[in-house]
Amino acid sequence: MKSKDFLSIKDIIPGEFINLIQTARDMKEHETPQLLMGKTAALIFEKPSLRTRVSFEVGIKQMGGTSIFLSNSEIGLGIREPVSDVAMVLDRLVDVVIARVYSHQSLIELSNNTSIPVINALSDIAHPCQALGDCLTIFEQKEQLEGLSVAFVGDGNNIAGSLALACAYSGMNFGIASPQKYQLNPKIWKEAQEIAQENNTNMQWSSNVKDIVSNADVVYTDVWVSMGDEDEKEERLSTFSSYQVNEKVLSFAKNDCLFMHDMPAHRGEEISINMLDHPNSVVYQQAENRLHAQKAVIRNIFESSF
Repeated sequence: MKSKDFLSIKDIIPGEFINLIQTARDMKEHETPQLLMGKTAALIFEKPSLRTRVSFEVGIKQMGGTSIFLSNSEIGLGIREPVSDVAMVLDRLVDVVIARVYSHQSLIELSNNTSIPVINALSDIAHPCQALGDCLTIFEQKEQLEGLSVAFVGDGNNIAGSLALACAYSGMNFGIASPQKYQLNPKIWKEAQEIAQENNTNMQWSSNVKDIVSNADVVYTDVWVSMGDEDEKEERLSTFSSYQVNEKVLSFAKNDCLFMHDMPAHRGEEISINMLDHPNSVVYQQAENRLHAQKAVIRNIFESSF
């Protein structure tokens, strides 16, 4: 990592992305080093979680450490007390902070007020651990990343943004099909384009699903209504109604394409009823690989800095 923290895909040292994926694969196949023996992780979760919480808690235990779970009702980050105060207290009590927050700014404040690592377990603009798990899944299935094409269909949200950056770093082409109103964050999109240009890969947006999915190696989607967007539910369901990933959409891609979804999934909305069980689906492998990707991140941080 470029620093003590992992808040974004951009925190990975250029050229080291594939090494991190290979480390994750090695840790999946071999015994996990006990790098967290005698160490404690604080898990700050403002948002509910299944895969993120379980994968981090299991991974920390497998690496010899212990974890303390701090829910939003218990800690009241930035409400009960300032984020900086929480950070400076935890800095003296634990060895790493893993935070799932509403605002990315909270992660920055945690980072600025601690000497220990801070890991992003999801924010409003980034979910880098998900993107690493996704890339590990693709690498396992395809035995490569460079030169592949990933098609994302739906909302240009935090998942799409981190995936775009991961594709740019790893040499994969990335295309996103979304309504114009729901394109990727302009700053993240520009950063992904600049990195892609350096690595001779392509970044593409279109409002037309077929344009993006045609000949893709990977077809990826996410929910249309993320946590925090509930007030926009009816508008979003209407706007995204033509962006459902189903058997017809998958037929535009390569015959051996992978179907991916970070879950939870809403059958009958962003996907058709049987897509999670489609022969090309790797969604449950994706869920498992969060564990191994996150352990690789922790290993990278602790071997480099401690």
